[in-house]
Amino acid sequence: MKIDLLSKKADYVGITGSVLCVIHCLITPVLLMTTALANDHALRDGYLSLDYVFIGINIIAVYSATRHNTSPLIKKALWGFLSLFVVALVLEEVSPIFEYLAYTASAGLVVTHFANIRYCRLKHSH
Repeated sequence: MKIDLLSKKADYVGITGSVLCVIHCLITPVLLMTTALANDHALRDGYLSLDYVFIGINIIAVYSATRHNTSPLIKKALWGFLSLFVVALVLEEVSPIFEYLAYTASAGLVVTHFANIRYCRLKHSH
């Protein structure tokens, strides 16, 4: 069975995307308050729309990670955290609780991708 490069590295892509999203979410308020981003609406909107790029990266990573050999529990956890992540980012402007929910979902994605890496290594070593 031939597994493409993205499937082999999907968990690493997912971890990287989630961590970069958290970094982006943490530094955005600081950048908006301290730089010219606050005055330039086009640049500000472009920077804020990176959330959708992170959603896309995580969808591809979770899809690729769960396409092949993974446990059903890890598969459900990845898709569950991804769903929570997407909903939280889309509704982030509605209530501050969604911002914290996005951080939690992002951390859940990172932990679950690490669990999938470990699961795949253990499964292939036996």
